Amino acid sequence: MLGFRSTITNKVDAKGRVSVPAKFRSVIEADNLNSFICYPALRVPAIEAGGRRLAEENDSMLSRLDPFSDEAESLNYVLRGASVELSFDSEGRVLLPEDLRKVAGIAEAATFVGLGIRFQLWNPDAYNEEFAAARKIAHDNRKLLRPSSSLLPGEGS
Repeated sequence: MLGFRSTITNKVDAKGRVSVPAKFRSVIEADNLNSFICYPALRVPAIEAGGRRLAEENDSMLSRLDPFSDEAESLNYVLRGASVELSFDSEGRVLLPEDLRKVAGIAEAATFVGLGIRFQLWNPDAYNEEFAAARKIAHDNRKLLRPSSSLLPGEGS
C-alpha cells in the first residue's frame, strides 16, 4: 500500500460529519480497520490522523523518551491523551469532534492532505496558505532530493 497521498476537500455538514475520501479509507481498510486515530497537529493548525502505522510510530517515538520528563508528558498529552478514534459510518463519513474542528478552524469544509503514513485535515483556506509557503520552501530545497542510483540515466540498463 502506498499510504495516504493527494489533497481532497470535502464538505462538513451541520453535525460535523465529513466524508473521508475513498483513497484514504482504502489505506485504513487495508489494515482491516474501520476507524482511525486523530489528534491536534503539533506544528500547524490542523488535525493529524492515521491508522495503525501512525499509532505504532508515535508509540515508538514516545517510548524512547524519558517517561518522567516534561517533554514526554506534554507529547503524551497530545499524541495519546487528546487523541480520539473516529469510526466510519455506512456512508464513509466520520463525526469530527468540535474541539478538534476548533483547533483546525474547520467549519464548512475540510481539506484532507495525504502525508504517507498519516494525513491531516485542514481548513481549506489555511491549507492553501500553508501549501504556498511549503511550495517555496520545497523549491528552495529541491536539491536535497536525490534519486537512487538505479534511477540515474544511463545506469542499470
